[in-house]
Formats: sequence, C-alpha cells, structure tokens
Amino acid sequence: MSRLISLAKETVIYGLSSIVGRFLNYLLVPIYVSVMSVESGGYGVVTHIYAFVALLLVLLTYGMETGFFRFMNKEEDNSKVYSSILISVGTTSLLFILGCLTFIGPISKALGYVDQPSFIAMMAIVVGLDAFQCIPFAYLRYKKRPIKFASIKLLIIALNIFLNFFFLVWTPKLSVLYPSLFTWYDPLYQAGYVFLANLITSSVQLFFFIPELREVRNGFDAPLMKRILRYSFPILVLGVAGILNQTVDKIIFPFLFPDAKEASVQLGIYGAASKIAMIMAMFTQAFRYAYEPFVFGEQKKKDSRKMYASAMKFFIIFALLAFLIVMFYLDLLKYILTPGYWPGLKVVPIVMGAELLMGVYFNLSFWYKLIDETKWGAYFSILGCIAIISLNILFVPKFGYMASAWAGFVGYLLVTILSYVVGQKKYPIQYDLLGIAKYIFLAAILFLAAQLVEIESLVPRLAFRTLLLLLFVIYLIKKDLPLKKIPIINRFIN
Repeated sequence: MSRLISLAKETVIYGLSSIVGRFLNYLLVPIYVSVMSVESGGYGVVTHIYAFVALLLVLLTYGMETGFFRFMNKEEDNSKVYSSILISVGTTSLLFILGCLTFIGPISKALGYVDQPSFIAMMAIVVGLDAFQCIPFAYLRYKKRPIKFASIKLLIIALNIFLNFFFLVWTPKLSVLYPSLFTWYDPLYQAGYVFLANLITSSVQLFFFIPELREVRNGFDAPLMKRILRYSFPILVLGVAGILNQTVDKIIFPFLFPDAKEASVQLGIYGAASKIAMIMAMFTQAFRYAYEPFVFGEQKKKDSRKMYASAMKFFIIFALLAFLIVMFYLDLLKYILTPGYWPGLKVVPIVMGAELLMGVYFNLSFWYKLIDETKWGAYFSILGCIAIISLNILFVPKFGYMASAWAGFVGYLLVTILSYVVGQKKYPIQYDLLGIAKYIFLAAILFLAAQLVEIESLVPRLAFRTLLLLLFVIYLIKKDLPLKKIPIINRFIN
C-alpha cells in the first residue's frame, strides 16, 4: 500500500502541471471562442493545426520516452543511455525543422494554408523544440524530481496564457491608443498569434533545461542506440497509431466534410466542446507521468502484478468520478464557451468515455512493454486506427462531428478489449473485474438518474446532482478508499 500511496503522491504533483495547467489553459478557450467567432472558422484552424502537431510530436520522439525508462533501469551506465537518446532526438528534431523551413511553400499548400505559410513555419519549430525537450522532462521523472517538472510546466503555461492575452485581448486595444507602436499588429491574424505565443514559450522553456543538458557527458553510443531503437520502433508504430486515434478525426475532417468553409466551422465547434471533456485527459496524463516509471521500478518485486491490478482499479474509480463531476456540472462548465459553440456539448460524454477507455488501455499496455513484445501494441493501435478512420470516412459526410466522437469511442473500446484478452494470455494479471464492474454500474445508474430526472431550475438541479455524486463518493469510501492509510485523516480516525 505504501508504494501505491507514493504513486498517488507523484500523480498529484505531476497532476499540477497537467490538471491545474490545463485548467488554466481553459481560461484561453473563452478568449479564443470570443475573438474567433463560430462563423470565421478561426478556432477550427487552430484545432486542425494542433492535431498535426500532436502527431508530429509522436513521430519525432519515436518511442524514446518509453525506451529511456526501459534502458535507464536496464543498463549499468545510465548516463550513456541519456546522452545517446538526447543526441539522437536532438539531431532528428533539428533536421525536421530545417526540412520544413526549406519546403515551407509546398507543405503549406498541401495542408490548405497556402496563404498563411507562417502558421506552418512557426509550428514546425515548436514541434522540433518540444520533441527535443521531451527527453529532459523524462530525465526529471526518472530522477524523481516532480517539483521541478511541475514548476517548469506551470511557468510555461502561465507565460503562454499571458502572451495569448497580450496578442488577442490587450494588443487590439493598445493598437488603437498607440498606433505607432503596434504597426505590426494585424487583426485578421488571430490564429497566427496563438501559434506565435506557443513558439515563444517553447523557446523560453529550453533555458530551464540547461542543468540537465550539461549532464550529457558520454557522447553517442551507436551500438546502444541500435538496441534502444529496436525496442522503441514498435512503440513508435503504436504511438503513431495511438495519437492518430486521438487526432485523425480532426486531421481528416476538413477533407471529408462536403463544404470546406463549413468544415472549419464544425471543426471549431467540435474542438471547443471537446476541451470540456479534456478533464479526463488531464487525469490520465497525470497518472501516466507517475505510472510509467512506477511500473518499470516495480517489475522485479514479487507482488508487482498485484500492484498493477490495484493501480488499474483505482484509476478507473477516479476516472469515473471525474466523468460524473463533469457531466453533473456541465450546466456551469458550458460557460467556458460562448453560446454559438453550445451545440457541440452533446459530444462531451462520448469524448470523455473515449478518454477513459484510453486510460484503461494505457494501463493494460504495460504487459507487452514489460516482456519486450511491443509489437502487440502496434497491432492493437493500428487496428484501432483503421476502425476510427473507416468510421470517420463512412459517417462524417452525413453526421459531421458526432460521427468523429463515436468513432473515437468505438476505436478505443476495440483496442482495450484486444489488449486485455491477449494480455491475459501473455502476462496474466488478476484484475478485480467484479469490483470494477460495480463501480461502472453505479456510475451509469447515477448518470442516467441525472439525465432522466428533469429539474428546470438550475440550483435545485445542481443540488440533486451533488447528492448523486455524494452517493458515489460514499460507496468509494466504504468499499475501497484507505482513509486510515492517509496520515492526516488517520490522526482523527485513531
């Protein structure tokens, strides 16, 4: 239990950079949707380009994060592993930036931004910088320095928020008062200023890693790097397929929807509404940051599989709690968006369900990483990606972004089932399926009760849903939450 508590503590700290950070970024969503009207499609452009960014980050890190943790816990000379991976990722990132800037014209035309090549140029540099910095971030996690990790993330997020406010809110007003100082400002360049803020913050972030970069002393070990690449290549494949599962709908949506202008409008609505559902993604990411080094560290212990099973159960419990919180208070959360984007709120439960399944799949995925059969992850992710792409192609032209939301849910359900079935044969773990099923059933009943009981007045409706939420929490405390193991609470109980 002490190891699970340690995992929980690190999850909370890492969560500060993910949950709190993304919550702060929510402050930007009202700005984006108010400055970029639904009709302009500007937020659709931001959603579209950032979907490409997510895919490219996976390509440029090519499974090195997982390979890093695997070989840092496997090799005697850890410094050689770190320096080799850092040099490798740094070289490929630099080549990527140079290649994109050299062929910026054709690339911008192919992506549909022939009139705005600066969008693509800025984000190419951002992708290269962020890919390179993934390795120092992983090094901080390996060294168990969550405080510095979270501090850097939060400082950069704060800077990004400031710059977005500066470019999108303050500059339009200042340009009227002091036109001579703001001759560079273009009111039609709204999406471009979002990307410019990202470029500045990614560049500034690099300076925080000077101490970690100075620890690169052993140069590049080619034979070692070949072994790491052999291990990590299947992870790259599954990573690409995995990120496509999350972003392919936004990447291909403009090419599937009959009306190109309306596609940007619809994609903006879908992207904005999905932001509310990202609370589940925040929780999953925070858990992932702590869980990845935890799993490899626990591997050699006798009760490791029991620990993995317990971690899975608690992940699902708190993910369900996050789902209920968002859905029960959606009447308040929707004000993050302007009313023009509210039609997209119907995708929120679907996207959150898909994110929950993605978290379960992430938990399940460690069996093939621990037995060095990462090819299975590639198989599963490719099948899931094929399912998602196929469903988008078939149904987006008719049903729009609702088809994209359901395609993501079905794709993650498929890979989760496949990973569990094969994993129980290759690396069996006795999960508490009955206990997990009870929580899922309870959450479903409470969700249906909240939806079916119609209460017109907002305050009584929220009060009723709060009571439903308390029922879930009470059941959790009674059945599984180890209150006596929490030091502060333990003082009052005993």
